[in-house]
Amino acid sequence: MIKAARKAGRSLAKDFREVENLQASTKGAGDFVSRADIAAEKIIKDELMTARPTYGWLAEEEGREIPGSDPTRRWIVDPLDGTTNYLHGLPHFAVSIALEHKGNIVAGVVYDPCKDELFHAEKGEGAWLNESRLRVSARHRMIESIFATGLPFAGRADLPDTLQDLARLLPATAGVRRFGAASLDLAYVAAGRYEGFWERRLQPWDLAAGILIVKEAGGFVEPIDAGRNIVDDGQVIASNEPIFDQFAKVIRKG
Repeated sequence: MIKAARKAGRSLAKDFREVENLQASTKGAGDFVSRADIAAEKIIKDELMTARPTYGWLAEEEGREIPGSDPTRRWIVDPLDGTTNYLHGLPHFAVSIALEHKGNIVAGVVYDPCKDELFHAEKGEGAWLNESRLRVSARHRMIESIFATGLPFAGRADLPDTLQDLARLLPATAGVRRFGAASLDLAYVAAGRYEGFWERRLQPWDLAAGILIVKEAGGFVEPIDAGRNIVDDGQVIASNEPIFDQFAKVIRKG
């Protein structure tokens, strides 16, 4: 998984230098990014399916699940999380790869090629940033804490909920960030850079690797609506243990 993520990341970084030149003009930039995205997914698929040809496959570009002969395992892949950032020449995007076994995420990799930061975790083995062990933040006061989320765009139906979340949360915190790549938001919670993250209407490939990395770094991860499946339903709250209950209470008031 790490080999596949790094290989795809090198391809994306190479193409990103072209995007930085193209993004000033609307002509060709979007198509170029689509080709870069598809090329990165092909690299990952070739690497992973060669290594484990019996596993199932779920990825953003294909947008549908391809069952494997082993029904208990599947790869969940986002070859380019942060596509809008990439399109606009913003150097904040990632490759996300997760392995699911019997409905549980058992391994995850999130790779940021611009910073050469590789976040990875295996169930029961802890979480890592390159060669360093990760732990979530130790802060326990909301007013000292920074949170991250995604902001709905282009008329998405969850805008009212998010605005209500922000109205309740902002007065009680040190700030909210919106960086545009959910996999990295979760990885940053695991690294203690954010105290918490929440978002609705995400896709499985946005979440799968990151939620395991947070858990293995000592964080708490739950669906916004209790009892739902995070990966399938695309809604999540993640934070360190000391503030999780306070944070979740604010978000769930809606």
